[in-house]
Amino acid sequence: MKQLFTSDFWVKVLNNFEEWIVTELPGLILFIIVIFIAFKIIRFTLNRVKKKLIKRAEKGENPIESEKRINTLMNIVHSIFRIILWIVFLMTVLRKFGVDIAPIIASAGIIGLAVGFGAQELVRDFISGFFILLENQIRAGDVAIIDGTGGLVEKIELRTTTLRDFSGVVHVFQNGKINTLSNMTKEWSAMIFDIGVAYKENTDQVIEIMKKVGEELQKDKEWGSRILEPIEVFGLDQFGDSAIVIKARIKTKPIEQWNVGREYRKRLKYAFDEQNIEIPFPHTTIYWGEEIKPLTIAGATTPADTQKSMEPQ
Repeated sequence: MKQLFTSDFWVKVLNNFEEWIVTELPGLILFIIVIFIAFKIIRFTLNRVKKKLIKRAEKGENPIESEKRINTLMNIVHSIFRIILWIVFLMTVLRKFGVDIAPIIASAGIIGLAVGFGAQELVRDFISGFFILLENQIRAGDVAIIDGTGGLVEKIELRTTTLRDFSGVVHVFQNGKINTLSNMTKEWSAMIFDIGVAYKENTDQVIEIMKKVGEELQKDKEWGSRILEPIEVFGLDQFGDSAIVIKARIKTKPIEQWNVGREYRKRLKYAFDEQNIEIPFPHTTIYWGEEIKPLTIAGATTPADTQKSMEPQ
């Protein structure tokens, strides 16, 4: 403490400070300018990239959702670059002031390793969520099947994805634990029809009726805007136990396939009824091994017997 009140001590401090100003300060000022320019370059570059991605997204089906996803990703990338630059800046400033940063770096490495082991699942969730957003695998409003559970995607975040099924149950999935993901409404959807009719029906006639109903549905003012392409009737697909099955498909806008499918089936039922096309139900035919007469129930009366019993005696 006595040294603080001596002139030699303050002369030495002043000399060291002057030496530091001459030797270290110019480099520190230059480094601060470089860091400042780096911040500006990163922001400018990310803004340019974001504008190009948004402009490209405007040509897609859902530009609003795409813009939200792009903004989220760009903000994450910008934050990562900012953290890296600030760490480099602080380490350099401390070294310029004569602080030994080797122990700090070693301590940070040990702490980072401990946190990495303890939060590796959390890190995995964030990385998986980032790539889900980056690759546009699903979006809010899509209907998807995640690990066997289907429903409407309500929210996508970096750590979790929220799904609501048809019954209203909310399912929350960790992004790092999603093994299978099926998007049922990306860009376009389709409804597949397996129409069964009786074996006695004319297959060509049934196909023509199916095509006609599909064309009428596409021309409808209410339903036509939901259909992207004319109905595709692929033909006879299989021989069932009690029916022949004709397969068809209608491409629709996302999430509209179920509404269009219900309306098409309703109209097709009316058309089959008008043309007396039979939609069979499962039945069983028993073979006895040889040709026999139809079985009659004992005690049953025929119409002739009934008429005879009503005649006056």
